[in-house]
Amino acid sequence: MDNFSIGKSDPVEEIKTLYNYKREEIRLRLNEFKKIWKKGTKKEIFTELVFCILTPQANGKSCWSAVENMIKKGVLFTGDRSQIVKELSRARFIQKKSAYIVEAREKFLLDSKVSLRSIISQIGDGHEAREWLVQNVKGIGYKEASHFLRNIGFEQNLAILDRHILKNLKSIGLIEKIPDSLSKSRYFEIEKRMIELSKAVQIPMSYLDLVMWYKETGEIFK
Repeated sequence: MDNFSIGKSDPVEEIKTLYNYKREEIRLRLNEFKKIWKKGTKKEIFTELVFCILTPQANGKSCWSAVENMIKKGVLFTGDRSQIVKELSRARFIQKKSAYIVEAREKFLLDSKVSLRSIISQIGDGHEAREWLVQNVKGIGYKEASHFLRNIGFEQNLAILDRHILKNLKSIGLIEKIPDSLSKSRYFEIEKRMIELSKAVQIPMSYLDLVMWYKETGEIFK
């Protein structure tokens, strides 16, 4: 974490302060995501999908490191499932996740007739695209689909309800406790509260997510 620090205060005011401090860095990061949607290859979009498949109950940075290692070793796009498993030591449920990756690769990367970009473009709406991903991509729930759509620069107004975000929503008082699991209705309910918070503090959803992530981890990641 950099040298910036603030004293203990109202959690909403703390988020506002961090937003003002990190706004430009976040803007640049979000622009990087948007470039993937505008100019990214099928492989780049698939890579972001793999990252989001790996993230449930796992450390995000470790997951991205695993993705980078798979690319470097030539495993992600052409390796078999056993080769992929070897690179997932830091992710949980590696047998299931490796199977999901291989299935997604066959469906969206190796099959020239199916393109995630074209499917999502045809759907057009971020919420509907998220629903399609949840229903059609194994290993992808509402958090992962929201994360993926943000990371490829298609949709920036969905809540990515990971543990860092839920911890902040609890400290603010928007939820009473961090839930062990999130049903579809509960996810949407909390997302609605986060959208209302976003409007109240005048911080766009995509910025609010990364501000809260920075608050917990000390960096702007993905």
